[in-house]
Amino acid sequence: MAPAQGNQAAGQTADQAAGHRKKPSVLDQAGGPRGMAYSVLPVVTFVVANNVRGLKVAIIAAIAMAIGIAIERLMRKESLQPALGGVFGVAVAAGVTWYTGSAKDFFLIGIWASLGGALLFLVSVLARWPLTGLIWNSATGKGTVWRADRLSRLYYDIATLLLTAIFAARFFVQKWLYDTDQVESLGWAKIAMGYPLLAVGLLVVAWAARASDKRLKAVGLLPARHS
Repeated sequence: MAPAQGNQAAGQTADQAAGHRKKPSVLDQAGGPRGMAYSVLPVVTFVVANNVRGLKVAIIAAIAMAIGIAIERLMRKESLQPALGGVFGVAVAAGVTWYTGSAKDFFLIGIWASLGGALLFLVSVLARWPLTGLIWNSATGKGTVWRADRLSRLYYDIATLLLTAIFAARFFVQKWLYDTDQVESLGWAKIAMGYPLLAVGLLVVAWAARASDKRLKAVGLLPARHS
């Protein structure tokens, strides 16, 4: 009985480890590299179509591109969540643009969302609950133990302030292009300041998480079995 129980326990441990390995990452949940590439296609389509055929064609083309991406994902049996979110976002932006009749309003919601993100991250630091630490440790099941260590809070403060700067830069640059009616440049700025800058921010968040974990293990606030 003991060997059988041992084999069963080992099997369960292996299954748990496999399940842990299969847990989708942040990149996977965003649709992977393909999903990130897909996210810029409606914007590119809108900018090009607006220059070539005008606003109405650009709106229709952007929506058609977003729907086409969703259909392609469905046919490939991939996650539809990023694609459906993209369709919704493009549809709302297109609706605003159609209502106002101004091509630059296609980017208006994203511009103000960047300001909202910058303020949210900044307030979280001022409240001593840096959002990167809160999100990361909640997602990894470590809770709020990191807040008991001053250096850990500092690491997450740095990461959160960097994301604050990224969102603020998006807002100020794109708002200036919006105010000066530079629609084409606004589209390219949205792409250039999107995932590339976010990737830099996420690298710093990952650094903060590793530095915090190392620190918490050193002071005994995090068991060595956590990683």
